[in-house]
Amino acid sequence: MGRVYNFSAGPAVLPEEVLREAAEEMLDYRGTGMSVMEMSHRSKAYDAIIKEAEQDIRDLMGIPDNYRVLFLQGGASQQFAMIPMNLMKRKKAGYIVTGQWAKKAYQEAQIYGEAVKLASSEDKTFSYIPDCSDLDIPEDLDYVYICENNTIYGTKYKELPNTKGHTLVADVSSCFLSEPVDVSRYGVIYGGVQKNVGPAGVVIVIIREDLITEDTLPGTPTMLKYKTHADADSLYNTPPCYGIYICGKVFQWLKKQGGLEAMKKHNEEKAKILYDFFDSSRMFKGTVEKKDRSLMNVPFVTGDKELDAKFVAEAEKAGFVNLKGHRTVGGMRASIYNAMPKEGVEKLVAFMKEFEEKNSQN
Repeated sequence: MGRVYNFSAGPAVLPEEVLREAAEEMLDYRGTGMSVMEMSHRSKAYDAIIKEAEQDIRDLMGIPDNYRVLFLQGGASQQFAMIPMNLMKRKKAGYIVTGQWAKKAYQEAQIYGEAVKLASSEDKTFSYIPDCSDLDIPEDLDYVYICENNTIYGTKYKELPNTKGHTLVADVSSCFLSEPVDVSRYGVIYGGVQKNVGPAGVVIVIIREDLITEDTLPGTPTMLKYKTHADADSLYNTPPCYGIYICGKVFQWLKKQGGLEAMKKHNEEKAKILYDFFDSSRMFKGTVEKKDRSLMNVPFVTGDKELDAKFVAEAEKAGFVNLKGHRTVGGMRASIYNAMPKEGVEKLVAFMKEFEEKNSQN
């Protein structure tokens, strides 16, 4: 059936240009006579790949020199433990719970010390971001943790919380590289790459150097110490070589698109097409408070479960796949990451209008 419009929340759509380039290099990477999949991570060719990838993400995000970029494994979920293991010096941290992943991180932190819930939006099924401009933040917290874009619920912090001088740690898995970011406002900014950056299997951690120390919680495994990976330039053990190689290609693709300013504009245009439609539709409704809407993940419902199921099935037949919402929200969700072309969103809206007309006489 050819390429579909893939609205999956992750693993997600990748730029076609990147896939074609990787396909061309699959059997022989630049005259080495082998695939990157077969290449030693200690080889000259691979060393160039990982160094170039790091330099490109540094350029894209304007990462200051006193931050390290680590290419790790274990996904964002492993960071839920790694962060307290490395940063909970006083055994106390604050968590703002705005979705399932922030909640899981908060629960994991309780294994290692006292996790203080500073704010939550669970009272309304995480459909908004709480006001974080003047939270009651205990003085002795080691850090304040947020999940910046909530993949399942479709919310996004438009302003970072006022941490009152405490280190900010942010999971940006589903908004990674979607807009410009001031890295210096964070102690740690990290994300699993399988939503907006590359294939599953890599998590990128950007961490301020003063937070990388030997002084971790007792019992922290060698592999879960940031220092282990920082000292070895992400090559302490065999990294997810092929995944990093594809991420590197995506970084170059983003540079070619004009960088993160251009991506933000592109993403705002795409999201507006969808949100404008929901705001005028009689059948489809967005589930998020307008001020907190994500540019990346757009959940919506008809209010009728049978109609939702019918829509998902018919959309799939028409080439719009992975639109079923997360089980905790129901309905549908369109994830429209960087690599989703504007045309895909326009065609989805045209299909929804048609579906609405056909099904509203009943």
